[in-house]
Amino acid sequence: MIVRWSYAELGDVLAAAGIRRPVVIASKRWSQLDLPDHAGLWTEVPSARFEVPADADGVLAIGGGSAIDTGKYASAQSGLPVVHVPTTYSGAEWTTFYGIRTPDRRMLGGGADAHPVGLVYDVDLTLDLPPAESAGTALNALAHCAEALYVNGHNPEGDAQALAGAPLIARSLPLVLADGRDRAAREELLRGAMHAGHALALAGLALGHAMAQALGGTYGVSHGAMNALCLPPALAFNRAVVPGAVERFGTAIGAEPIQGARALAELGGFGCLRDYSIPEDELSDVAATASKRAGNRANPRPATPEEIAALYAEIW
Repeated sequence: MIVRWSYAELGDVLAAAGIRRPVVIASKRWSQLDLPDHAGLWTEVPSARFEVPADADGVLAIGGGSAIDTGKYASAQSGLPVVHVPTTYSGAEWTTFYGIRTPDRRMLGGGADAHPVGLVYDVDLTLDLPPAESAGTALNALAHCAEALYVNGHNPEGDAQALAGAPLIARSLPLVLADGRDRAAREELLRGAMHAGHALALAGLALGHAMAQALGGTYGVSHGAMNALCLPPALAFNRAVVPGAVERFGTAIGAEPIQGARALAELGGFGCLRDYSIPEDELSDVAATASKRAGNRANPRPATPEEIAALYAEIW
């Protein structure tokens, strides 16, 4: 993977990847990009199959997790390489997996055939990111760090990335929320998210993400917000079988692990599931869905639907 830390190097990264005519996919806030007059413009995925123009030789995705995932989807559909310019802290740019909604609201997921080849980070592209999105994507990244330490696929390299990323995120997020134009804090947070994304790619997802994905897929709520809420109960659930890994996470963020994760969620403005109009009487159904997700199967202590429903109830 080619990794660079300036938007000015994007042209060099595209050239190194052999991309001269990319399909550009951008989040809405980047829709004013200066494009050639003949370029087509879609405001959503136009169909269940993304038809990349025949003369395109690559994909360029600029934006948050949704744009990055759509870029991976286009890469998987076309077989073309994709270069990502992430402008949030989700870490989606490091993996081949994606999840998108089509215009008819169907969820599409996959990613084994996506071909990410380059990443370009630039702190200046994050300075105007709103507080809620900054907090949500950063706490999603923090969950990647926590889970990488105890998921069944954890490994020394993934542990190292997680332990490098977690303290950067925990230290810089409060500063970013206090002053979104704090460039030094933004850069530290972006570097923490980079390590978190790398940890995710090396190790995989666990229970907290399975719970968050089930909620997001059912109700269309923010993935970052759901991870912020689901991480504390997932940590508590896993502490019974991997206490050392959970404590390592706490040491990395400089706090008691569960209380520290909860405090950061509250600082980000994430209170409980009912704030997102999630019906209490549907939690059992969502829990059944979460129990079948890969993250739960890879958890060191796979949870039953009843156990997940109880964890949801704690944060409802």
